[in-house]
This record gives sequence, structure tokens and C-alpha cells, in this order.
Amino acid sequence: MTGGNKKLHVIGASETKKNRPKVLKSSDHSTHSHNQGVSTLNISRKQHNGSLYTGVGVIAISVVSWFVYQGYLETRVNSPLTENKVAFPSSHDFPERYWGSFRPGVYFGMKSRDTHSLLAGLMWFMPDVAAAGNLNLRHLCDQGDNLEQYGWKEHDGRNFGVQVIIDKFIQLETSFVTKLGGNHGGDWTARIQVEPRMKELKGQQVTLYFYLTLDDNGKGLLQPIRMIDNMDTSGMDASESVKFLGLSAVHGHTEKLGDFRVSFHHANQQSIVHTAFLSTTVASPHLVKDALQSGLRLMEDKRSKERHISLAGALFAKEDNLKQPNFVVHQVTGKLPLQLEIVYESNSFAERGIMLRGEVYDALLQKYREQFRIQFESKFRLNEKGFSEEEQDFAKSAMSNLVGGIGYFYGSSKVQSVHNKEPVPYWNAPLYTAVPSRSFFPRGFLWDEGFHNLIISQWDREISFDIMAHWFDLMNVEGWIPREQILGSEARARVPDEFVVQRNNQGNPPTFFLVLDAMFKNRPVRDISTLELEQLNRMWPRLVSWYNWFNTSLHGSEPGTYYWRGRDTASVRELNPKSLSSGLDDYPRASHPTTYERHLDLRCWITLAAKVMASIADIIGREGRKYHETFVFLSNNELLNAQHWSEKAKRYADYGLHSSNVTLRRPKSIAGQPKLDKIRWVSEEPTPRFVDDTFGYVSLFPLIVEILQPDSPQLGQLLQDLRNPNLLWTKYGLRSLSKTSPLYNKRNTEHDPPYWRGPIWINVNYLVARALHHYSVVEGPHQTRALLLYNELRENLITNVLREYRKTGYIWEQYNDANGAGQGCRPFTGWSTLVLPLMSETYV
Repeated sequence: MTGGNKKLHVIGASETKKNRPKVLKSSDHSTHSHNQGVSTLNISRKQHNGSLYTGVGVIAISVVSWFVYQGYLETRVNSPLTENKVAFPSSHDFPERYWGSFRPGVYFGMKSRDTHSLLAGLMWFMPDVAAAGNLNLRHLCDQGDNLEQYGWKEHDGRNFGVQVIIDKFIQLETSFVTKLGGNHGGDWTARIQVEPRMKELKGQQVTLYFYLTLDDNGKGLLQPIRMIDNMDTSGMDASESVKFLGLSAVHGHTEKLGDFRVSFHHANQQSIVHTAFLSTTVASPHLVKDALQSGLRLMEDKRSKERHISLAGALFAKEDNLKQPNFVVHQVTGKLPLQLEIVYESNSFAERGIMLRGEVYDALLQKYREQFRIQFESKFRLNEKGFSEEEQDFAKSAMSNLVGGIGYFYGSSKVQSVHNKEPVPYWNAPLYTAVPSRSFFPRGFLWDEGFHNLIISQWDREISFDIMAHWFDLMNVEGWIPREQILGSEARARVPDEFVVQRNNQGNPPTFFLVLDAMFKNRPVRDISTLELEQLNRMWPRLVSWYNWFNTSLHGSEPGTYYWRGRDTASVRELNPKSLSSGLDDYPRASHPTTYERHLDLRCWITLAAKVMASIADIIGREGRKYHETFVFLSNNELLNAQHWSEKAKRYADYGLHSSNVTLRRPKSIAGQPKLDKIRWVSEEPTPRFVDDTFGYVSLFPLIVEILQPDSPQLGQLLQDLRNPNLLWTKYGLRSLSKTSPLYNKRNTEHDPPYWRGPIWINVNYLVARALHHYSVVEGPHQTRALLLYNELRENLITNVLREYRKTGYIWEQYNDANGAGQGCRPFTGWSTLVLPLMSETYV
């Protein structure tokens, strides 16, 4: 408009001249008029040019502003929230948890809670049974190794752990104890005890490799010390000297640890056949197994002709002038039974006394084990509840595997928003977290972690707060947390590229609100410790941002409605486009994704979040009225029923553009060409409607978050349907999708087996059992039915998980709804460990 006004003013300049009084003679006027015309023309040109420059300037500023704004939008996805961090800045703030088994992806390993930690780990094989070209070298937890069983029997998350690994011919017990002292996290000792599984294998050989290396980008010194260098070998023959070619110790230094010494001790020197070492460099810790195998040589004793598979010693490239190793391995080959102790000692620990090994180690380990057993019974009271010793041992092992599976990771995720053409790196950050499965998912998953901490918070609240603090510190400026954390080279090496990038319109269910609800529900403020109040206050700004992200980013087309983002609207090979961000992956939703979908489970998660936010606000004296009002609004049963209750089907359901007649069909192939993948075929036009041909876990969410009124007719209908064996009920637990649903046990593509379309999942069964317990103690017309269902469901779940554990040696990812058999990955001591609070009936 400004430019337009200037042009009008120029056009009107000559009009102004005509109205002026004539004061000059005709001749003068003529001359003046000519000059005036030139002058006016110049003014007019200047004004026109000025308006042109102004217009160009405005356009230029607009273009620059647009690019600046786009740049701003692009950087939001990987810009950290500016609120104060929740996690304490130094791992030394928790010295008891500075060292631990924080490498869940290996069968046994130790590391510190530092960004560039020293890493220790174990590998083994049996020379006498090694196949040609394949040593069957064990290192990473791997289902393909087909171990009969492995896992922690006892682990307190602080001071010690005892693990049993049952391989084909041998049984290993790996244990460790930490000891506080000095300024760098104290000392620790690990013991590996190997026993033959059959008497006839006694005397057979086993080879153990114990290695030290540095985490990604770690800098430090590792100096191997050979046993034979400190011995008089003048009277020793070659057959005897091979026992002393390995390491007595490694001296080292890093910035965080200062000076340290790691020494190796064999309990029975008579059982040792051969020792050796490797000192070399490795580009990344995920390559240590390859580096070790590259350093193996077949050695032969010239006199006895005995052959040994041996490490090569110092092994450096010719051009490596420094010859400074960052990967050092001690090898011991011995006859069964065999024991190796590894003692880590910090030089800053001046008053340690006797070395932590042998009988000293035995005494301290026994002390911690006794304390663990006493604490376990005081927390879960399984003996008091009448469980057998075998069942109690199972429960201890289940919890110990969850706590012993806690890892410490450091690195950056790959993330992407709609404003980024390519994925961008998140900032480097640490993460202290449990993992769902050491073999298949040895990394952090956001919605799993909430379920994990329903147990961990009962065992050790400090650990649970620390885990949540690390997760909340991964929040970006939008309030979003990447749902899968693949941090560091070890984690990245085990994930296919297509699953690495995390997108900021997708966020897992906010299950940490389940944890906070369980931790503080019905607790008077006077019973809450000062440290807990401090942690809640530190956490509050990030809880606000997280809640706001869910409430604003995932809202639907009507007030009170929400839908998960990320479903593929253009998919032609999926029977029903997945909602990965919901955590329920292939659970059936509306057949045709739209922006006016209503997802019942998401609405219920946000209802729970609003309730917990209001509760925490009351505890720490913050303003919580809007959260309380949101909870009242979303938990209103009339509104819930209007938006999600199908009167026709008598069930709660999603809403969207839906067709029940969708199948996968293979297009006709061209002669001589490979057959084509099956594609989706819709034989009935979709219409906006309730997705009420499906009944499953999502239908139960109003029950799960306990927002149904005790006298609700809908609650009564849900409880009635819950016990129907043609729907969800089995004698092993509740199946994820009813047998009457069109997609029950159907593949989502011809290559994807059903995942949340029938199998029994312990996490949702736990939530349902907990809700039934709630309604069984609340007065109402459905109280008795809720109690009967609770008792039967709880008994079914415990019985089946125990039965499969006895049968297979593992707790499983999911259970078959037809026969109760464990399936999916193993061990799955993540949320399937929720069988423990079902046994103890400790829900808050």
C-alpha cells in the first residue's frame, strides 16, 4: 500500500501546479514552466525510483526473512530445550552406580557412567568342539547362539551382580562386585567361573578372552604387562612357558579415571594350558570381535607338536609408528573347570587394604547377596504371599535381568522433521536406561521404559528418577523426545538403516506418567522425601513441555480428540497402515488414514497425563488448574461415549474413514517376470464411522486408565466382553485382538507376520489387571465381577509365564494366544517382567 500511495502522489504533482496563481509574465512563465516541468519530472523519477527501491527492499527482506524462518524451523528438531537439565551433571554424584554392567548387549561387560568410558568385556569358545572355520565365538547376546539360558540371577543395580550362562557344553557364572574408594569411582572385580555340563567333559579345554578398550572417541593409554616379562625363564621349557605368554596386568590412564591397573588371576595354575595376549588398535568398539579374530594364529609347539589357537601379541600396521594400543586382550585356555578373576584398581584409592579377590571377594559378594534377598522380600513379599522357593527365585531373576540390563549410552540420534530434506544429527547426550531385550533390542525405547520403571521404581526410586531424568534431558525445544535411542557405534551397528531416523511428528505413549502416578498416588506430601521433591521440581518444566507437545501436536479435528501421526496414507502393500508411534504397531486402525481420525488410546494417554500433571503440581506447589480442568474434560464419560462409544457394537472404538472389506491380493504377473508383491485390495468403499469391527487392546483403554464411572453401563459391558473366549479371553492371558476381528492374526504385508493382532502381551495385560484390581475395591454394581476377573486373569498370566520359563529358560516378548507358548524375541526381560508386580500385587 505504501508504494501505491507514492505513485498516486507523483501523478497528482502536475495537478497541483495548475492551481497556483500566475505571478510571472507570459514569457517568463513559458521559461519557468519548462524548467518546472523538468524539475517535476526529476522529482517524479526520483520518487518512482525510491518506490521501486523500497519495493525491491521489501521483497528482499521478505525473501531473507523466509529463509531465516525456514532455517529456524529446520533447526528446531535438533535444538535442545533450554530449561535446566534434570540429570545430575556428573556420574560421580552417584558413586555406587559409577561402575556397573552397563553394556547390556554383550553377555558380560563392564563400563563406567562416563561419556568416553573404559570398556571391559568377555568372549569365549571351546577349542575341542570348534568347527572348521567357525569357532562359535560368543560375545554379543544373540538369539542365533541358541544358548539354553542366560541372565542375571541376582543384581541390585548398585554393588554386585551374579549371572548364569548355559551354553551347549559348559555353564559360566559371571559375577562382579564394586568397592567404593578414591576419587575415580573406586575398584571392581569380575569373576568368570566355567564348569562342564556333563562329567565326561571334565578336562576338556575352554578359551576365555577378556578385553579392555575405549568407548567411541575415547582417549587414553593402555599398557599391557606380560606375565613372562617378570619371571625367571632360564629353567623353563617351551611347553611350560606357553602358560605365561598372556598378561599379568594392564596399566592405563584416562582423563576421567586417572591412573588405574587391571590385573588377571587364575585360581588353579595347574588347569592352565596356554595363555596369550593381543595388543592392537581398533577403529570402533563394535569391531572388537572382528579385531580379535584377525589377531588369531595357529601356534604349534615344536617339541610336543601341540597346537593352540593363540592371539598374536602386539599387532600394528607397518605405518603405525606410535604403536599405542586402544584394544588389549588377555587369553587363557585351560581345562574344565576354569576360573579367571579380573581386578580393576584405581590409583586414587589409597586405603583399599587387601586386594578384592579370592576369599575377600567371596565374603563381600556373599554380604551383598544376603542384603539383596532381604531387600527383595521387604519390597515384594513373595514368601509372605506363599510363593515357593523356585517361584521366588524366578521373580528375583526376572527383576535382576531388568535391573542388570540397564545400560549407559552416549551419542546422538538421527532425526528429521517435515522441514528437513535430509536427516540431521541430534546433539550428543548420555542415556542411562533399561532395555527391552539384551539380544534383540539392547537400546532405549521410550514407551517401554515407562513400563520398566513401574518395577524399577519399586526396587530403587533413586535409579528410577535417574533414568527418567536422562530421558527428559533428551527433549528438544518443541517438547519432543525421540522414541528410539540408538546411541553410539555398538548400538548403531545392530540396527538396520531404515529404522535409525526418528521423526518429530511421532512420539511414543507417555508411559512415564504411569510411573509418576504409581510413585506418588495416595502419598501424603509429608511422606515424600526432600530428594524426591527436588527431583520433581527439576523435572517440572520438562514435564510441562512434554505434556504440551502431546496435547498440541497430536490433537484431532474436534476438541477432546487426538490421533497418532505417521501413518502412511499412500501405502499400497499394507493391509492396514501401521501406527508405529502408538507402540501398538500393526494394531488395526481406520483402514484409510485421515486427519479427522480419533484414536481412543491416545486420548486416554493424554487424560492420564493431565491427571498426573495436576497431582504433581499440587505436590510441589505449582499452578495445576489447567491440567485438572483438562482431566475433568477428557474423563467426562458423556463426551467419551459421544466420541468413541459405538452403540451398534456396544464397545469403545477408534473413529475414521474405514472399510471392513480390505484384503491383500497378488497382481497378475507378466510371463517370465518375478511374481509381484501382494497389494491392498478394497472391495467396499470406506465411510466415516467407528472402527467397531475391531475389538482388542485399544478398546480397553478407558478401563485401563480408570476413567469409567464405577456404575457405568459401558464398564459393565466391557467386563462382560472381557471374559468372552471368542473375543480376548484365553487361559494364558488376554489376546491383543479378538478372534472375531477381520484382521485377527492377519499379516500386514505378505512379509510381516501379525504382531499386535492376536498374541498376548504382558504389559497391556498388567494394565488391565491393575485396573480390574482398582474396580474390585471401588463400590459399585460391577465390583464383584471385577474381582473375579482380576483373580482369574492374574492367576492365568503368572501360571503361563512361569510354565514357559521352566520349559524354555526364558521370559518372552509375547505369548501365543492358542497355546501360551513364548514367542518373539528372548530373553525379553523388559515389560514382560511385569509378571513380578502381578505376583506381589504391588500396583502403587
